[in-house]
Amino acid sequence: MTSSTKVFAILNLFDEAHPVWHADEINEKLSYTRATGYRYVKDLVAAGFLRKAAAGRYSLGPRIIELDFLLRRSDPVLLAAVPVVDELAKRAGLDGVLSTILATRLVDTYRASADPTLQFSYGRGRPRPLFKGAAPKVILAFTPRAQLVKIYESCAAEAAAAGLGATWPEFRSRLTEIRNERFYFSRGELDEWLSGAAMPLFDADGDVAAALTLVGLRDAMEKLGVDHLKSLLEDACKEIQAVIAQGVPPAQS
Repeated sequence: MTSSTKVFAILNLFDEAHPVWHADEINEKLSYTRATGYRYVKDLVAAGFLRKAAAGRYSLGPRIIELDFLLRRSDPVLLAAVPVVDELAKRAGLDGVLSTILATRLVDTYRASADPTLQFSYGRGRPRPLFKGAAPKVILAFTPRAQLVKIYESCAAEAAAAGLGATWPEFRSRLTEIRNERFYFSRGELDEWLSGAAMPLFDADGDVAAALTLVGLRDAMEKLGVDHLKSLLEDACKEIQAVIAQGVPPAQS
């Protein structure tokens, strides 16, 4: 394991259940020597990725917030998609959500809300289950095989529980069906009162980069109909892909 990998491993310890770590806990968790662990923590504090929360205890630092600001102003998919998603949410009367996969979890990167009272169990930046809901399925359907094999091998039980197959061939076959449709409609998979309709988005190289999902109350989504939802998403995705293909300059101050 390289030094940089060891440093990143410290940052990866921080999550919703463990937002603060003592330096000794970090060393014990990652099997670092006291001198090595403390040196890495000191370097992360100096770079702003960690900050001291109390004696010997550390939380994430302000550099994380700064990077989030820069991401919103430089990510090609976000820059191309946000104006379109805002308009889509208004036109459909539903929430528009952008999501991407991070390792073995899904993360929402943007949400345009048509109904501020609509309650989600998950929001921007909060990790979501990898196999529940429409968004992860349309991304996984276009994920390269080698990467997909690794995901399946580490999460086979979760995939089976989500109804995506009890074996690799079954899992692959189900995703192929979704790939052929380029669309997935979920009913109550994450929150029982919500439905979601999703399509994939691709970067300038043609690799799957995100999912665009329309989310709303189940009754409202059923009333609009799958065909209408699919048409709305197709138009929005075409518009976003056209902007990505042209190249989007970073947002200016």
